[in-house]
Amino acid sequence: MRAYADTSFLFALMLHDKNSAAAGAYLRVHRQGLPFTSLQHCELKNAVRLAVFRRQIDAGTAKAALIQIDADLAAGNLVHTPLAWPDALDEAESFSEKHTVTLGIRTLDLLHIGTALTLGLKNFLTFDQRQHACAKAAGLRVGP
Repeated sequence: MRAYADTSFLFALMLHDKNSAAAGAYLRVHRQGLPFTSLQHCELKNAVRLAVFRRQIDAGTAKAALIQIDADLAAGNLVHTPLAWPDALDEAESFSEKHTVTLGIRTLDLLHIGTALTLGLKNFLTFDQRQHACAKAAGLRVGP
């Protein structure tokens, strides 16, 4: 079962937070590599650096997490997945038109949903409650 992981899920894998145990448990059961687009790559690396800015982690911990991202790509735990950006943006805009007024969806959340839909993935991994509601509204099965 292939699943799209948003940044909250990926962050929990790279750095210890309140969701790390649940993310790890999911991966122990579902051992298939996670699709990993340039959107996820950029946002995850920025989230690690932002954690330094917010003084949640130190620079050494951030460096180790950034190295781990590349190691997970090399090992196939994260699978580089090309994305047809125009299609993902069209999906995001279509979803925005239908749901932003009622769900208050942020642009990056729309892009993650548009990406999952464009890739034809039916399962969506997130720990973000707003993203959870959005993914469900898009017809995705949400976990972990």
